[in-house]
Amino acid sequence: MDKREDRRPRPQAGRPPDAAVLREAALRHLARFAATEAGLARVLQRRVARWAQRAEAEGQDGAAIARIAAAGRAAALEVAHRLAQAGAVDDAAFAAARARRLQQGGRSRRAIAAHLAAKGVAASAAEAALAEAAADELAAALGHLRRRRAGPFAATPPDAAARLKAMAALARAGFPREVAERALDLPPGEAEERLLASRRG
Repeated sequence: MDKREDRRPRPQAGRPPDAAVLREAALRHLARFAATEAGLARVLQRRVARWAQRAEAEGQDGAAIARIAAAGRAAALEVAHRLAQAGAVDDAAFAAARARRLQQGGRSRRAIAAHLAAKGVAASAAEAALAEAAADELAAALGHLRRRRAGPFAATPPDAAARLKAMAALARAGFPREVAERALDLPPGEAEERLLASRRG
């Protein structure tokens, strides 16, 4: 082992993660990142877990660590909930912005739904965001094809094999067959214009 690693100080546990400490951490996180209530709670609970690991490495009493960590995990949920009630965390705004960004990146409605669920977006907020995404599923499919230089964005007109390959890629990405066929059938100029129009909003 490198001797320099031996001299490297271990991170200190610091203050126990009570509600005040976690609220400060939550506000710092929200100043840098958009988050859902569930996502913020996970961030805070990971902070509690890191504190517990460091406290254990320092040799602090195990029973005390477990008690403080349990209280910290409960406080993390409460802090996230209070910030959501105060409007600092907004699942609906997060869902709408994230769905719009993912759609412009060529993600299907189904892929967006899975992403929002993984982020802990409330069902009602996700449904509203997905309703908007469904309205422009064709543009998302075109974005997907453009990134892969396929369909109307291919360098040369695609043959039957290339079309089947593009159809399969769109299906794997979660696009319905009807949308995939419409995207592949558009002439290049119209496809480009349709994509640009969707990004202009």
